[in-house]
Amino acid sequence: MNINNYDYCLVIDLEATCCDRQTIPRNQMEIIEIGAVIVETQNLTSVREFQTFVKPVRHPILTDFCHQLTSITQAQVDQAPSYSEAVKNFKTWLSEYSDFRFIWGSWGEYDRQQFEQDSQFHHLFFPIDYPHINLKKMFSKSQNLKGHYGMAEALKMAGITLEGTHHRGIDDTRNIVKLMPYILGVKKLQN
Repeated sequence: MNINNYDYCLVIDLEATCCDRQTIPRNQMEIIEIGAVIVETQNLTSVREFQTFVKPVRHPILTDFCHQLTSITQAQVDQAPSYSEAVKNFKTWLSEYSDFRFIWGSWGEYDRQQFEQDSQFHHLFFPIDYPHINLKKMFSKSQNLKGHYGMAEALKMAGITLEGTHHRGIDDTRNIVKLMPYILGVKKLQN
């Protein structure tokens, strides 16, 4: 899939409820943050950002592990909109660009799958009508790497400093955007 066939790439990173003791099954994890950045595909510049916390309902109390991993607090999710309201706000934000051709990407398949899972649980349509690309796979392919690397490791390989807090949706999207020249093969990693 050629990203240059699109006007914009919507980069998304989600954070979800989690634990380190298997007390929250994978199929019961819920989105607690949506981070998104719209990137112009021709010059790879960020044009707009979106961030919201989301109030979980299955496991409404964040585990200590989840808080330590994401830095998201219980107060932030308690005061956050519901999933359906957060999706509505997200779609309203995105609607200003409805006349343009979009593709959306995430670092791996997790974000797409989590969106699908939460949408199904809340009886909502999937919130993004654009084709999805796996930016992690694209990074490895464009850089002729045999394995797949986490975002933090990819930044390190590219000599880019991770900014913000790792495992925060909006910060991770901003960092993924910095990797776009490497993801698309415009820049190559130095050995």
